[in-house]
Amino acid sequence: MHLISPADERLDALHAAHDAARALIPDGVGLVGYGIAELFDGDGRLKQLVPFHNLITDAGDLYVAGKIIAAIAPASASAPTAANGMKLGTASTAAGKTSTGAASLAASSDYISGSNAAFDSSYPQTANLGAGLGVNSVHKTTWAAGTATNSTINSVVIVNDQATNATTTTANTYSRAVLTTVNKTSSDSLAVTWNWKSLGT
Repeated sequence: MHLISPADERLDALHAAHDAARALIPDGVGLVGYGIAELFDGDGRLKQLVPFHNLITDAGDLYVAGKIIAAIAPASASAPTAANGMKLGTASTAAGKTSTGAASLAASSDYISGSNAAFDSSYPQTANLGAGLGVNSVHKTTWAAGTATNSTINSVVIVNDQATNATTTTANTYSRAVLTTVNKTSSDSLAVTWNWKSLGT
C-alpha cells in the first residue's frame, strides 16, 4: 500500500475538511465541525488520511446551548451531560439531525464493538485561530492496534456515554460524521481529530 507523507498531506486534509465545513456556516454565531481520520500501520507510518465534515445533531445543539448558559446567574442552569468520547460505526448513511439511524449509531448492526473510546489525555482543548478567524474546540480520540478492528469503518460519533460498549441513542449523540471507508487491521491504529469551529459573524 502507498504510504503517505504525514506533514503536508495532513495539512491539506485539514484544509479540505475545513473548506467543506465552511460552506455550512450561517449568519450570526455559527458552529461547524470538521476534522481528519488518520490510519497508521504497526510501524507508525501513515496509511490513510480522511478529511471529513460533520453534522451536529439536535442533541448537539442542545448541548452547546446548555454549555453556554451553564451556571450563569441568576438562573444558574445546570450543565448538560458532558461529551466524553467517540464511537465508530459501519453505516455510510448520510448524517441527519433527528433520524435515529442517521443521527447516531443506534443500530446494533452498525456499531463496532469495542470502539467506545475516551478522548485522548490532553483533549478536548481550544485552539484560537486568530483575530476574526474563530476558535476551535478540538476533540481527539485514538484507537490502538487490536482495538475496533474492522474493514468497513464508515462513521464516527461524539457521544456522552463513551463508557458503554453498545449502541448509542440519538439523545446521547452530539455529532456524527461519515467517512471514506477505513480498513483498520489488527496492527493498525486510528486517530480522529475533530474540530468544532465557533465563529461569530
